[in-house]
Amino acid sequence: MKTTLSPVVAGTMNWGVWDKKLNVSEMSNLILICLENKITSFDHADIYGGYTTEASFGEAFKQSNINRSAIQLVTKCGIQHLSDNRNNRIKHYDYSKEYIIWSAENSLKNLQTDYLDVFLLHRPSPLMQADEIAEAIEKLKKEGKIIDFGLSNFTPFQTDLIQQKTNVSYNQIQFSATHFQPMLDGSLDHMQVHNIHPMAWNPLGNVFKEDSEQTRRLKKVLVRLTEKYEIGADILLLSWIKHHPSNIIPVAGTVNVARIQQLQKTENVKWDIEDWFEIWTESMGKKVP
Repeated sequence: MKTTLSPVVAGTMNWGVWDKKLNVSEMSNLILICLENKITSFDHADIYGGYTTEASFGEAFKQSNINRSAIQLVTKCGIQHLSDNRNNRIKHYDYSKEYIIWSAENSLKNLQTDYLDVFLLHRPSPLMQADEIAEAIEKLKKEGKIIDFGLSNFTPFQTDLIQQKTNVSYNQIQFSATHFQPMLDGSLDHMQVHNIHPMAWNPLGNVFKEDSEQTRRLKKVLVRLTEKYEIGADILLLSWIKHHPSNIIPVAGTVNVARIQQLQKTENVKWDIEDWFEIWTESMGKKVP
């Protein structure tokens, strides 16, 4: 693995028309704010904003006048989304050699860069062929168009299928205090064994999105723990993820400047082991096995 990502990665899924609808100047300013707060890595996927967010970010990055070497760009390919910008009849996945190469080159054009730091396959397909994927990735690497290759939402066995043909450096998975299965089903163990660096999407889980017995239990214990650690509940939950020995990198999708300014504090939390287990216990609603 040649790429070093920042301790927290900025997720851009909600920056564009899918949610916050930031214009180019607002995006450019947000990129600068991220850098000021030691967030230098930006997570994309071709489908974000119905295939429009990469291009908007590319314009914003150009406007910012930031040196390309100061940031790391992550993007994903493979999902054929239903969109006015694609002639797809049904949502599906495409991991043909031709499509992977075309998609990477299209992302380069949209992001206005000549290389991608990390290029991921977005979701596994039952029709993917490891040899064909490897041929595409090795060609892109040889041409300097991508530095590192990885996966997203792949199981250990699916990862092995690809890893036997080409090196896998990252796997971006769903992981949080409310979605902790990857630390029980072998996913994070597998990554440690094979030196694959995990990223976590939706790293705050459902704590602030749902009112359920699980989230009420967690919010109750977070009241005590935020007082003890003198830090916000969201930062505490991100640091809970980062305490796992697989060195998980959270992908934080916030565009709130005050929250962005707090994200680097995830590095400062020194967890008491019983407090860490209390978060897991309250999430499960029962004692650990």
